[in-house]
Amino acid sequence: MNSFYENSFKALLAIIFVSVLLILKPLGLAAQQSHQSLFQHALKITQTGDFIEALEDWNLVLEAFPDDSLAWSNRGNVRLALGDLEGAIADQTRSIEILPNEIDSHLNRGIAQEALNLWDEAEADYQWVLERDPENAFALNDLGNIRAVQANWLEAETLFAKASKVSSGFVLARSNMALAKYQNGKFSEAESELRTLIRRYPMFADARAALSALLWRKGSYGEAESNWAAASGLDSRYKQRDWLLEIRRWPPKPTKDLLAFLALERA
Repeated sequence: MNSFYENSFKALLAIIFVSVLLILKPLGLAAQQSHQSLFQHALKITQTGDFIEALEDWNLVLEAFPDDSLAWSNRGNVRLALGDLEGAIADQTRSIEILPNEIDSHLNRGIAQEALNLWDEAEADYQWVLERDPENAFALNDLGNIRAVQANWLEAETLFAKASKVSSGFVLARSNMALAKYQNGKFSEAESELRTLIRRYPMFADARAALSALLWRKGSYGEAESNWAAASGLDSRYKQRDWLLEIRRWPPKPTKDLLAFLALERA
């Protein structure tokens, strides 16, 4: 099983907490207050990033209120963050059984399925989301990831571009789009997008590493070195071929160029 970072790089960006809006059965006032108190506390702990404690809190919510679809979905997100991918899928599936039309539950289940390389199942969930919400940036980006795995880089580029247009602050989608353009031979467009990303997000290692590869390809070795110094300082994993291809899932061309640049730099 691949690590949680497989998703995602996308993983930390893709934990999407469902609405705090509670859909309650008719309960007494005391029961409603207890439900809301437990739910809000679990949500607060989740948002701090203490996922182990959050898991315990969501367990308490579900023990008391087993028909709470949103609690199941939120616990699934926490299990995803902890790397329990099968558990995450099971929780999102239970959430969907209770509340079939909840978009976030389908999206989050797709993310966990994607992490397990269950491409058909993940695509089905993403397509379900897009049929109901055609401008869902996360579903567009994640479906683009699946097209990339299938080596359909033209469609992947189109999907990443749509996600970027819907949400200009979705940095990963924009980097994915630039990398797909790189793979598709649109070097000038890729360079322009990467430079824009670096100006706006100077600590974003992915764009700097990709620009290093592209600059090396065009012969701008000095500038490539400068960007690589920043990228490697921010995230050393870009030195690793297997991580690039199998976990971050870069396209083959930029991966090959970056590794060739690094081999020359080490020589």
